[in-house]
Amino acid sequence: MMDLFLYAIIFLGGVLAGIINTLAGNGSAITLTILSEMMGLPGNVANATNRIGIVGQSMTSFYVFQRKGLVDFSRTWHYLILMILGSLGGVWLALTISNKAFIEVFRFLMILMLIVILIKPERWLRETDINHKPSLWISVPIALIIGFYGGFIQMGMGIFFLIIMVLGAKFSLADANILKIAGVGLYTFLALVIFAFMGIVDWEAGLLIAVAQTFGGYLGAVFASNNPNANKWAHRLLIVMVIISIIQLFDLTI
Repeated sequence: MMDLFLYAIIFLGGVLAGIINTLAGNGSAITLTILSEMMGLPGNVANATNRIGIVGQSMTSFYVFQRKGLVDFSRTWHYLILMILGSLGGVWLALTISNKAFIEVFRFLMILMLIVILIKPERWLRETDINHKPSLWISVPIALIIGFYGGFIQMGMGIFFLIIMVLGAKFSLADANILKIAGVGLYTFLALVIFAFMGIVDWEAGLLIAVAQTFGGYLGAVFASNNPNANKWAHRLLIVMVIISIIQLFDLTI
């Protein structure tokens, strides 16, 4: 009976994480908790194993968006390359140090992110400004930093990415999400290969949650590609996830 309950939690958590990651970000807060707290994996192994579900969900979501004709990388291919390069440094850091110290800083970054998301919410609901061209002096280091962070810990990366692409690069939330999914999928696959080579991936636990997470990614992509109000729902979900993360990181109770 306990095993059935555990499997049910893993499945529901994986599906929810896949949907959240596709529409907003920080679904890893759910999957990392399941992998470490419920399945008993050490922190570094949970961090590495978590990448299996992210790869599966990213591939599925991207396939849905591609079939709907929503993918266009003509203006953004360089972001993908820079993110991949930056992720290599993040993976190296994940293999050499613990992420516990970073969590102390991350909790305050989440508060800052919540403030940024709540100020002038109409900025999150506009269409992509195709005439806006960010300075290379700003966009290049930022893309490298985003990749570096994603390669290191992944949790919260989607929220960081959306803030930068929507508010900085003037993308719509929908277009930024598609770019996020492609970039995360690419560098996470690379990170997973490296982690697997180092022998710190628990394939049994990872594949178990990845099946549910991939299904969640599919559901999220179908909703985003078919619902005209997807931007509004994604913005609301973004706010909810940041608030939940802050509560979790500060061990607050409602």
